[in-house]
Amino acid sequence: MTIPHSRIVNGLSVDVEDWFQVGAFEDVIARDTWDSLPLRVSDNVLRVLDMFAAAEVKATFFTLGWVAQRHGALIRRIAEEGHEVASHGWDHARVFTLDRKSFGADLKRARQALEDSSGAAVTGYRAPSFSIDQRTPWAYAELAEQGYAYSSSVAPVTHDHYGWREAPRFAFNPLPWHPLVEIPVTTAILGGRRVAAGGGGFFRVLPYAFSRWAIRQVNRQDRRPAVFYFHPWEIDPKQPRVPNASVRSRLRHYTNLDKMAGKLAELVREFEWGRMDVLAHREAAIASSLAA
Repeated sequence: MTIPHSRIVNGLSVDVEDWFQVGAFEDVIARDTWDSLPLRVSDNVLRVLDMFAAAEVKATFFTLGWVAQRHGALIRRIAEEGHEVASHGWDHARVFTLDRKSFGADLKRARQALEDSSGAAVTGYRAPSFSIDQRTPWAYAELAEQGYAYSSSVAPVTHDHYGWREAPRFAFNPLPWHPLVEIPVTTAILGGRRVAAGGGGFFRVLPYAFSRWAIRQVNRQDRRPAVFYFHPWEIDPKQPRVPNASVRSRLRHYTNLDKMAGKLAELVREFEWGRMDVLAHREAAIASSLAA
């Protein structure tokens, strides 16, 4: 089952975390110092909301429970403007660093904060750093047990921070006994190899033409929607610097921050975008038909 190119609506998502909560800095900024650091996520999310309003697009905001607890009015505004509020876990702990019991507790704690703040049910989840992989066979069962409808937690590539190379490129049902659907972040095929093409640092660092080509490939050749993500801190060139982070981490985090907002504005104008929960409903039907 495929969708005509003219009707394809891609999934637009924002991973809501502050500048100090990223995987690149997890070894140099301790969690117990977070409340002593300047909070910039609210102002950055407001800029993102303004950008989406100008382009008349809706998106999904995968948000940390830690952020929701401290910025309840912001989460309520996201929901009131017609966007989906979904879970990004409590405090950005990678799933493969947890066991099932602690993962379940993390899910519950985050969901409570998000639903209390937004006033809406939370049915979607994205693992911090796309950290559901072959090491976490219990993660989908826990998500299903807690009533989640979809996950977008897999990067089907090889990467030094994450990646599940053997996972399908497009939506699939990870559990034969439950309708939960996994929607991996977008990859493209270049020279016979999968390459990451779903946003984040790759979008920020590489020329815009690469992302345009990749999304067109997925829409026109594969006849499937793309899944794109970014972080609010990526449009914030004035954020504090972390001098004791590794050179690689600093390069990944700070490169082209001053160019990101302009590239995003072009992206949301050029393609059709929508919320991940709407996309999940459509992709679940496709995944079921392919599995039948």
